[in-house]
Amino acid sequence: MALLETRLREKAPKTAPEVVNAAISGETTSGGIARLPALLGQYQPRWMVLELGANDALRGLPLTEIRANLANLVRQAREKKVEVLLVGIEIPINYGPQYRDGLRNLYRDVAAEFNVPLVPFLLEGVAQDESLLQDDGLHPRAEAEPRVLDNVWPQLAPLLKIKL
Repeated sequence: MALLETRLREKAPKTAPEVVNAAISGETTSGGIARLPALLGQYQPRWMVLELGANDALRGLPLTEIRANLANLVRQAREKKVEVLLVGIEIPINYGPQYRDGLRNLYRDVAAEFNVPLVPFLLEGVAQDESLLQDDGLHPRAEAEPRVLDNVWPQLAPLLKIKL
């Protein structure tokens, strides 16, 4: 979050929004659904970056359930007039092409249904480079974080009305 805050202050010093990191390690879409109403009430955000679903997929949950939960999260935010940036994630190839492609497509479908911007794959250019991943092969190392921000920024900046 520090990298995002720094970039926002650089690009929009007078209008940079406050950044709140409400993420919880290991969170699922159902956990997000349970926590989101209180978070929206507490922070009353104008924008929300939504990146959930990876832990659901790693547990092999049905794609229909993940999709319904993501749609629910976007709907809850929209009901509170919060603009959403949906961020997709991918899973290792050992889950099979049908499940991987289905996961990839459900992010696209939810973004299209709600007309929200989409970052197709948060870890593009990171997940493919083992040197940028922690020993678990899933999570980025600290030195990969600038690349992760660069993956999100082209969709986030226009949402915040910040020139690229």
